[in-house]
Amino acid sequence: MCRKVSYLEFLLLLVLGKPLWMWLLFFTLVVALLAFDLGVLHKDDHEIGVAESLKLSAMYIALGLSFSGFIWWQMDAEATAQYLTAFVVEKTLAMDNIFVIALIFGFFAIPREYQHRVLFWGILGVILLRGIMIGLGATIVDQYHWVLYLFAAFLIFTGIKMLFIADKEHKIEENGLIRFLKRRMHVTDEVRGHAFFVRKSNPQTGRLVRYATPLFLALIMIEIADLVFAVDSVPAVFTITTDPYIVYTSNIFAILGLRALYFALAAILHRFAYLKYALSVLLVFIGSKIFVADLMGWEKFPPAWSLGITFAILGAGVTLSLWKTGKVSASPQPVAAVEPIQK
Repeated sequence: MCRKVSYLEFLLLLVLGKPLWMWLLFFTLVVALLAFDLGVLHKDDHEIGVAESLKLSAMYIALGLSFSGFIWWQMDAEATAQYLTAFVVEKTLAMDNIFVIALIFGFFAIPREYQHRVLFWGILGVILLRGIMIGLGATIVDQYHWVLYLFAAFLIFTGIKMLFIADKEHKIEENGLIRFLKRRMHVTDEVRGHAFFVRKSNPQTGRLVRYATPLFLALIMIEIADLVFAVDSVPAVFTITTDPYIVYTSNIFAILGLRALYFALAAILHRFAYLKYALSVLLVFIGSKIFVADLMGWEKFPPAWSLGITFAILGAGVTLSLWKTGKVSASPQPVAAVEPIQK
């Protein structure tokens, strides 16, 4: 006799798809990492150098790759290949996000010693927003499998579009959200330490009023930027696997490590000038896999092939970039081209 499944049980089965202890283990690990990051490594505000950035990023990458061992232990080799592919794809697609973050920090004139604090609190928003998007995506895909074809077509379209706008510059100063926030909020003209909000006298009324600082505006813009990039990256991972546990854990581990690597990569982004073209090809490849599998009569595109082709595309992009930019000065000025926020 079949037991009637409650609505709550149905949601847990549909969205989580894994035992509760697996999710608790992952979130415990993430919380411990964030607590160690802010409470121990960066308890005091300081400028993060390249060496510290590389060490911290190496730690996150090692943990992300080590987590694939847990996936293999609890699931299987196919799930492990899917996790690694999703991890690599998400980390690479987020490279473009680093350039935008550098522009945002430059526009708001955020001192380097406070940038880590903004990125740290930004990651909390990313964890929540990605969780919502992936939860909704998993629910929709489970109920309407044909949505995967829409995701795939969207990725192919986005990849082709990126080929034509890869050299287009982001213009933060033209963003309407910044003008909207400055009209609706009291904003200080300068950074006030590491505070996101301060209380100061209103010049019109003389009363103490809460003012947002440029750090808060930078945080909002970074969250919006991540939401925009997630529109590409989340569908990309869903075409690799529909398992929400693999999708979410690979996303978060990739983002944690990339935010740590920002302080090293921001200075050498010019060396990866052709990586955007590789990302365009990668999006087209990821989107086309589901159609290729149907044409070949496969149940799914082989995960091992997917991982290998992903590495080949990215490796070609990195190699071409380093070769073409080998004679360029190693001291770029990606932020200098953006004028600080007007006082």
